[in-house]
Amino acid sequence: MPIVIVSIGILILFTLIIVFRLNAFIAFILITLFIGIFQGMELTSVVLSIEKGIGSTLGFLVMILGLGAMLGKIVAESGAAQRITLGMIDLFGVKNTKTAVMITGFIVGITMFYSVGFVILVPLVFTIAATTGLPLIAVGLPMLASLSVTHGFLPPHPAPSALAVLFEADMGKTLLYGFLVAIPAILISGPLLTKVIPKVEAKPIKAFMASKVFTTEEMPSLFNSLFTALLPVLLIGISTLFIEFIGVDFPGGKWISFMGNPVIALLITVLLSTYTLGLARGLQMDAVMQIYSEAVAGITMVLLIISGAGALKQILIDSGVSDYIGNVMEVTALSPLVIGWLIATLIRFSVGSATVAGLTTAGIILPLVQTTGVSPELMVLSIGSGSLMLSHVNDSGFWLFKEYFNLSIKETLITWTLMETTIGITGLLGVLALDQIL
Repeated sequence: MPIVIVSIGILILFTLIIVFRLNAFIAFILITLFIGIFQGMELTSVVLSIEKGIGSTLGFLVMILGLGAMLGKIVAESGAAQRITLGMIDLFGVKNTKTAVMITGFIVGITMFYSVGFVILVPLVFTIAATTGLPLIAVGLPMLASLSVTHGFLPPHPAPSALAVLFEADMGKTLLYGFLVAIPAILISGPLLTKVIPKVEAKPIKAFMASKVFTTEEMPSLFNSLFTALLPVLLIGISTLFIEFIGVDFPGGKWISFMGNPVIALLITVLLSTYTLGLARGLQMDAVMQIYSEAVAGITMVLLIISGAGALKQILIDSGVSDYIGNVMEVTALSPLVIGWLIATLIRFSVGSATVAGLTTAGIILPLVQTTGVSPELMVLSIGSGSLMLSHVNDSGFWLFKEYFNLSIKETLITWTLMETTIGITGLLGVLALDQIL
């Protein structure tokens, strides 16, 4: 019976979002109420469970996503993103422009939410392609592959951060494993894919060309831009490796662990960027704080959607559904990592949103993480891979790509959709390979 109730609930969730265009947060809360009530929970218990789920999920993520949004915004507004782009092209040369923009997308994508990175970097790609004479799709796809991978795999992006919290995964290990899975996924779905897909001629309209191009004097230095953008990764990565191979009891180990905490690492970086990308370049403190305010305002709905997923997760636990699902799924011969990927893929195809697909899957798959001993970090990456699969006309990213590159539906399917699907498949293969090694 619990499986039937949850299945009906998920179908209603799809209907509310797809057919009635209801906000995902409201839909999550309604489905949470539906499952709790039909599972026989007392009404007051249902409300308390929702409150607990929202609180436990957002307590950590508010800081992660808020600070991450601030950092991404100032990297964009200061010209650091443009500096990194041009610096990578100078470093690798015009002949290797695809590699340069791919690496740029990865570096900038770590700090920027996908939509922000897209709007900031794609107009620059248009300019670069026009200057070098290279096919626009051949330049654009490698960079967008990098942005998609960071969006689906790496904290502090919303879905992987939320999944790590829900599964109680180590954020540092998730980040390190994410890097290992991301590199082949980007190489295959970016530069390699552009060599085999049908040739598509993109003709972007002038309105989407870069409206703000920073002069050399306006941009921070390449070292400043790179160091600031990558500092959170360096702090978290160094701390994770230190604890893994040396231990926290080593002299200074507690301080290294403290600075490698994702919240502290991001806080340190935001404070540094306030000076290096703001005050040191002539901006007033009020202007920098305004940038941060705008950044946080932009993630409000994302936080609400994540909180709704947290409520769903908690109601599944408190109503006993999670235990029931766990017992049922234990008899399957499929790897829990593959099950998580398949569920995320189905939801992504149905709903369109990668974030909603990942978070909905988390609530369903949580029992397997708790009972099978599967690596929670790898489960984050497996679901992240599935959540990027089969993007089509119900995904806002599909239309963003189509309109910016001025393509037909068919052309978007054989470029964008194929790229996203390639990321999803190579991501799963990378996760399964890591599962054999770790």
